[in-house]
Amino acid sequence: MATVFQPCKTSKTNKHYPCEGKRCGHTWTVRYREPGGRSGRQREKTFLSKKQAEAHGNKMEADKVAGVYLDPDRGKITVEAWWHEWIGAQILKPNTLRDYTGFANNYLIPTLGRKTLAGVALNDVQRVVAVMDAAGLAATTIETRVIPMKAMFKAAVDNGRIAKDPCKGLKLPRTASKAVDPDEIPTPAEVICIAEEMPDEYELNVWLISGVGVRPSEAFAASEDCCRGDVYRVCRQTTEKGDGKGNRKGLVPLKHRAEGDYREAPLAMWLAEKITSHVARFGTHTILTASGLFFATKAGDLLTHEGFYYHWRRVMKKLGLKYHPHSLRHFFASTMLAAGCSLLEVSRWLGHKSIRITADTYGHLVPESWERGRKAMEAAMRPQLTAIKGGAPSGPEEMAQAA
Repeated sequence: MATVFQPCKTSKTNKHYPCEGKRCGHTWTVRYREPGGRSGRQREKTFLSKKQAEAHGNKMEADKVAGVYLDPDRGKITVEAWWHEWIGAQILKPNTLRDYTGFANNYLIPTLGRKTLAGVALNDVQRVVAVMDAAGLAATTIETRVIPMKAMFKAAVDNGRIAKDPCKGLKLPRTASKAVDPDEIPTPAEVICIAEEMPDEYELNVWLISGVGVRPSEAFAASEDCCRGDVYRVCRQTTEKGDGKGNRKGLVPLKHRAEGDYREAPLAMWLAEKITSHVARFGTHTILTASGLFFATKAGDLLTHEGFYYHWRRVMKKLGLKYHPHSLRHFFASTMLAAGCSLLEVSRWLGHKSIRITADTYGHLVPESWERGRKAMEAAMRPQLTAIKGGAPSGPEEMAQAA
């Protein structure tokens, strides 16, 4: 059990020893052992009052019995040191690592880096959000930037560094609806105009993004092995941050997928013809470990956002449009939903992490569901309303008999 005493009355090395006052006002010390019985490390902590010392001792003993005791020293590591320890143990894609590191260097470490993990409270992490908000970051950006901070503090709890997660109760700026604006979706005629205005060697990118719903980076990594009859298989994407082997640009697994994973989408006949025509005209390329690639820069490197977006911006200016390459992906999703394809099917074809993302983004673009809803409610209530007008029984028993 924990022992509570006043050093001024028991320790000859204390500067107030021997103290004879009953209410002398000197500090109280609680002494206890860590889990492990007599082999457990002995610890002491000083308080201003006996009541505080006893409360701490009782808590330590209760934590040992409950199996939730934490070594106080483990929480003394600084936030900056713990961040580097935590991030070094994560398996992240290059772009994700870049975003996490940027957040830490610009906001987390300057704000909380010198504090110990045990000394961080909810108000402290809330201050990180306030700093980002004051810097002008969009609400959606702040929402994604706090992801590594939450994960880092949760890991601190899981690793026995701290007892409570300071991010619980964290409030973020209100974000706008994630639903795509119909005005952000190009029409079929606009898609055709955009494709025709792109440089010939990059025209197929437009057809792929709008025709099978791939992300731009997935279109840049398209190759012959993606075409499998009437199915298009997406199995890789490009990155500007390197492949981890000394190459500045590289090919990496799909978003939310492990190495070797893939997804598939229906391949329309017209798009298969566009692919055949592109290969006949421009051939294929072998870059890094991939062969049969449809696209390459003039220098023989992988096509990435930097090169493609240069041409995209010129086309937008020429046509007087304000779309992004991702708008072509919206075109694919809205076209599939308007044709009666289910949200689940579209979610799989797009490669979303969950169907909830698809529903939040495109759920309002399913006009047939509104009509089905109207018909269902009409069928449920119209006969009853008609019967009431015709003098049908209105009491519960009579209504049950009528039903």
